[in-house]
Amino acid sequence: MEHFYQLGWTLDSAGGASGEAYMAEQDGRKLFLKRNSSPFLTALSAEGIVPKLVWTKRIETGEVVTAQHWKNGRELVQDEMNSNRVAKLLKKIHSSKQLLNMLKRMEMKPMHPELLFKKINSSLSRHVLSNRTVRKALLYLEDNMPTLDSRFYTVIHGDVNHNNWLLSDQDELFLVDWEGAMIADPAIDIGMILYTYVDENDWVDWLSKYGINDTHDLKKRMKWYTLIQAIAMVEWYEEKKRYNDMNDWLNFLNEVMTRNVFI
Repeated sequence: MEHFYQLGWTLDSAGGASGEAYMAEQDGRKLFLKRNSSPFLTALSAEGIVPKLVWTKRIETGEVVTAQHWKNGRELVQDEMNSNRVAKLLKKIHSSKQLLNMLKRMEMKPMHPELLFKKINSSLSRHVLSNRTVRKALLYLEDNMPTLDSRFYTVIHGDVNHNNWLLSDQDELFLVDWEGAMIADPAIDIGMILYTYVDENDWVDWLSKYGINDTHDLKKRMKWYTLIQAIAMVEWYEEKKRYNDMNDWLNFLNEVMTRNVFI
């Protein structure tokens, strides 16, 4: 980001897994800069789902840098994930034809359950595959493949943990970090929120806030996708040698498997 230093900007790392996000400041003006963001950011900005996009520039290295308004604020805490506004924003995302059309123009293909299963099954290390709970979950996944018609697929975020929800000091709610966006079953996002943050006794109420009914088919799909995501997290933390976190996700995986055993 030497280009921006030369222009008189002060840059500080804004964190993130990729290490390519920065808070830039010049003459009291603050921007959120990111390298190599997806063109999808334009549509997300237009929908008010992420902070407003200010400009996009290609710099001397050939990289594309995007600038968004810097928003002072905080991540949501876990208890806030049960709120009406989280359900409403997620519904807005899943219902957006503009976002869906943008991903289609980017030639993104629907992510069917068979592809997700094949991808996760081929990526697991021997260590993870040796775990009894993982093997049991893989058998369940193979035997209970969801069958939702892909005509009902939507744009999904794919990583809706509370750290990716930003509440600004102006009380604006955003969902950020869209690198994992897909065209897929919306139960992927819904299931992870419910299993992770919402007491099962409150599921019907949360789904009502979102705007759908609690059905057996929805519960089956949510469980299936939550198991897939949990196994992916076990593998990710095993690769990073963060074994305490890996064990937390193994415990979560076991909890999902043993809860609602008749689904």
